[in-house]
Amino acid sequence: MKFRGKNTTEKIEAQMAPMIDVVFQLLIFFMLTLKIVEPEGDFTVNMPIGQSVAETDSPKPPVIKVRMKADPTTGEMYSMTIARKELFATAPGTTQEEKSSAAFQRLNSEILKAIGSPGNPLAEDQEVELDPDYELNSKYLINAIGACRGRLETNPQGRTELVDYIKKIKFAPPREKQPGS
Repeated sequence: MKFRGKNTTEKIEAQMAPMIDVVFQLLIFFMLTLKIVEPEGDFTVNMPIGQSVAETDSPKPPVIKVRMKADPTTGEMYSMTIARKELFATAPGTTQEEKSSAAFQRLNSEILKAIGSPGNPLAEDQEVELDPDYELNSKYLINAIGACRGRLETNPQGRTELVDYIKKIKFAPPREKQPGS
């Protein structure tokens, strides 16, 4: 629409103060409506903390020590002991996988013997210390942690659940790398 008598064009400037107000209102709105979602999964990692405030008078159970020895050239496990009891049987005619699988089953049963029964309140303070060779293949460490942690069991509804044995699993100080490997 053209007005008569006005030949000059005026430049209209945008007001910045209301725009800044709207931006801050949007920022505050999104900050207040943000929902923080917990990560999926059960990450029960027990990190060491400093001295506890109140020391208990009851003595802690002895640490269960598991020693795992490996061939320095291949990283394959050839020995696993718990409390000086050999778990890695060397039966002739069996493969390395069969030997190690049987050793981890024996480790699982030895841990169960040590704690008495799953869910035993006395086993809450029980610790397992894994002492592997430097060259040991990591799959054996993972299997050892799993064997010490518990076992998988199918409940009456058909779902597989973990039956907890021990939650406190730690590693011994690293051993030196074997010479010649």
